[in-house]
Amino acid sequence: MSISAAGKPSGHSPATFEIKSADLPLVALIVKTDDLGQLATDVAQKFGPEGESPDFFDHDGLVLDFSLFSPEAPIQNLVPLLTVLRTCRLVPIAARGATPEWMSTCRDLGLVETTVEAHKTRAPSTPAPQQPAPEVVSEASPAVVASKTMVIDKPLRSGQKVYAKGCDLIVLAMVNQGAEVVADGNIHVYAPLRGKAMAGATGNTEARIFSLCLEPELISIAGIYRTSESPLSPDVQGKPAQVRLSNDGQDRLLFEALNT
Repeated sequence: MSISAAGKPSGHSPATFEIKSADLPLVALIVKTDDLGQLATDVAQKFGPEGESPDFFDHDGLVLDFSLFSPEAPIQNLVPLLTVLRTCRLVPIAARGATPEWMSTCRDLGLVETTVEAHKTRAPSTPAPQQPAPEVVSEASPAVVASKTMVIDKPLRSGQKVYAKGCDLIVLAMVNQGAEVVADGNIHVYAPLRGKAMAGATGNTEARIFSLCLEPELISIAGIYRTSESPLSPDVQGKPAQVRLSNDGQDRLLFEALNT
């Protein structure tokens, strides 16, 4: 519906734009402390310009998740935290799980209110988002989408991102450094995996990642991640392997060689 010069709907859309719904890949920061100052410090030490992983994010959209935040926590100034998040190359755009008072503060700062999914994204082992959860637009090659599987048959180069929403992802060619593959289900890469791979993006702890040549910059399952700063063992580095979460409740990534 468009607006006429008189300020009334004209009954048709102008040729210059369309309004459509969009699914975006977002990262969720699960707030697990009432001390937002300490939270800002911890995030900066991990992902800030002088932190351990300054290039971990690339202007990823961020949701602040207050679902684990104490309802009795006093209202605090969110601006310093938002400032730190932006220095970490994150873009805070929404909030969820907050009390009405906290949500009012978030809206005043320009954050959109969103809901907590039935399967919430789990936080990484450090006080920061996973990732990725970072949804996505595929800037890569055309994909064939089935009811439960997305197939990519061309190499993914640096800067390209693919998100298999609600399904598994199969990649038949190389995922180069700087490329990202994300799926709500499993990820299968029948080629070298040298970029970022994030399975179980909406919290599926049963998701797995498979590759014929495991050399990732980052691996994540349901928000639990590991970067290339922690080298893989020789029995899986550069070899056919799978990645899954441990079933002992300790949120550990397990890397296992595949028999080929």
